[in-house]
Amino acid sequence: MGIKIRITALAISILIISGCSNNSSQPDVEMEHSDMNQHMEEMHDMMEGHMSHDEVVPLNDSTGENELKIPAMLEPDNEEGIVYTVKAQKGQTEIFNGIETNTYGYNGSFLGPMLHFEKGDKVKIRTINELDEETTFHWHGLEVSGEADGGPHDALQPGEEKVIEFEVTQEASTLWFHPHPHGKTAEQVYNGLAGLIYIEDDNSKSLGLPNDYGKNDIPLIFQDRIFDDKHELNYNAAMNDDGTVGETLLINGTLNPKLTVNQEKVRLRLLNGSNARNYTFKLNTGDSFVQIATDGGFLNAPVTLNEVTLTPSERAEIIIDFSQFNAENDLALINEDGYVLLPFEISDQNGVNSEIPGELNDFTLTEEEKNLPVTKKVELFGMMDMVEINGKKFDPERIDFTQQQGVTEVWEIYNKPDMMGGMIHPFHVHGAQFKIISRDGEAPPQNERGWKDSFSIKPDETVKIAIQFKHKGVYMFHCHILEHEDNGMMGQVKVE
Repeated sequence: MGIKIRITALAISILIISGCSNNSSQPDVEMEHSDMNQHMEEMHDMMEGHMSHDEVVPLNDSTGENELKIPAMLEPDNEEGIVYTVKAQKGQTEIFNGIETNTYGYNGSFLGPMLHFEKGDKVKIRTINELDEETTFHWHGLEVSGEADGGPHDALQPGEEKVIEFEVTQEASTLWFHPHPHGKTAEQVYNGLAGLIYIEDDNSKSLGLPNDYGKNDIPLIFQDRIFDDKHELNYNAAMNDDGTVGETLLINGTLNPKLTVNQEKVRLRLLNGSNARNYTFKLNTGDSFVQIATDGGFLNAPVTLNEVTLTPSERAEIIIDFSQFNAENDLALINEDGYVLLPFEISDQNGVNSEIPGELNDFTLTEEEKNLPVTKKVELFGMMDMVEINGKKFDPERIDFTQQQGVTEVWEIYNKPDMMGGMIHPFHVHGAQFKIISRDGEAPPQNERGWKDSFSIKPDETVKIAIQFKHKGVYMFHCHILEHEDNGMMGQVKVE
């Protein structure tokens, strides 16, 4: 109660100050008592929502009763060129035993398959909307033209389809795809629209890393959800303007998952696919693991860590050496609060004896890039439905920035604190992989010195990135708390 009183007093003082700040002796307009009450109610509701996001509902421990589901690898169509068909569909899914709930999925009722590309592939994807509402197909992290990117301008109406074509020019990485219709992204992702993309190249195939899909190369899509008293999904009841979080974790759509592994090194491809929750991943034993890749490719060398934090849309590839453990060990992936995310069941079988190379990539941030002047400034501010970038909400008719194709520029992103202190925002740019130059003037940590398309930014923090677009088009940049994105925390850059 004391917090609410202090907030109200602060809000009143702000309103009084704003009412008395007119330079003339008589205010132009007097604030009616009813108007002040309305302002106070709006601010109180806004603060309540903001506080509920700061004090995030804890997750339930995974009981480990269900073996982790592995997304199927999508086979190409039998047509000329590499052609995939990806359908956005509605259906029903049994998440809790014996109970079906309405869900969305790609080529199925919930989540989607994994698309496998190799660098140099010329790819065609036939996208089909079989939903009862418009949607888009956004290829998160993929460097494609604006016309193929699948932003809010590219909505497909129910029953429509579109074929996109592109050449894969970027290096090995773990990407993903999801919808991006303006104002509906959060709900459609929440209902199940998300899938994976793997890119391989000559370098990745030569490193000898674990690469047996579903055996020692495991994708992990982390998504928290709220289920109602009937164990069904209901986004409208669960939705929070400051980011929808839930107490029930699904990994690859699996409730209470466990992962059975052999005694070998296992590569885990972590994707934070949640609407708003941040995760700090660690082992319950305190043992270390190594991170080998960021959003858009390999690090130059493995980085040994005891934990790694991912905000919504970020990815990291890590390797855990299970040959150090046996079936008697109680081992699990946990979060920062100690809640069990994924228990491991270690078999008595020896797996592949692999080594992690000391050199993985030749990623460089040049002195020239470090010393480029800042040409674009992005200020993130607000909470709930009062979010903005550079003082503006998203307008599909407004171009916020322009940039030349193939030219590297430095963007400076600042997270402006609000009266509650602010919150972490995950910042994402479409159509490009970029390099983090600095955080508050200091070099980024070792595990961020690789290609990125998303990053976390704390309140009052400034991050500089060097970014180049390979293709032309209009691309979004936005907060990847999906409700913030839907509420207008998004801008547009036109690449010419």
